Amino acid sequence: MDIKPTHTIYANNLNEKIKKEELKKSLYAIFSQFGQILDIVAMKTLKMRGQAFVIFKEISSATNALRSMQGFPFYDKPMRLAYSKKDSDVIAKMKGTYQERTKEKKKKKKEPKKVQILYICVCAGGRADDDGSKNPPNHILFLNNLPPETQEEMLNMLFNRFNGFKEVRLVPGRHDIAFVEFEGEQQASEAKGALQGFKISPSNAMKVTFAKK
Repeated sequence: MDIKPTHTIYANNLNEKIKKEELKKSLYAIFSQFGQILDIVAMKTLKMRGQAFVIFKEISSATNALRSMQGFPFYDKPMRLAYSKKDSDVIAKMKGTYQERTKEKKKKKKEPKKVQILYICVCAGGRADDDGSKNPPNHILFLNNLPPETQEEMLNMLFNRFNGFKEVRLVPGRHDIAFVEFEGEQQASEAKGALQGFKISPSNAMKVTFAKK
């Protein structure tokens, strides 16, 4: 029997070697494109290792995320996604159906952690002192408005879904910009259109333009 769609996605088969905070940031980065995320729950206990819950504000966001990201190669392992069998605490509180758990309440009384987001950088060519807004189409994308926490691995996960992806390289000494290289102009254009304004964090939208050659 299929589980009824809920606000919460249960993800498993996750790479167990990834640290909890990095895992949560990375999950936020790839799932935030589908809608507002209220919380991400990941624990490193033996029972919960390799698993996480992603809680969306809207069920439609969870549905789109589940369909689009099923089997997505996340840190070299295909994610397995399903709807959670129960509402998370945060959703239950919104609905007014929340019931306190006496034994676990003290541990769970932590305030929801604000999921910080990763920003990622890359570089393949072009100049780093131009915002790229007027540059003609080519096979290299220029990214800016990236935060200090930018990581190459996260950019790889965002862009390697697109055909023709070649590489991501960070710009030494600059955390806010990066370049991504594709095999051809058309493939770069498709990635640019799909990820333009993508929010890896709640406050920063990534700006994607063509690099200046």
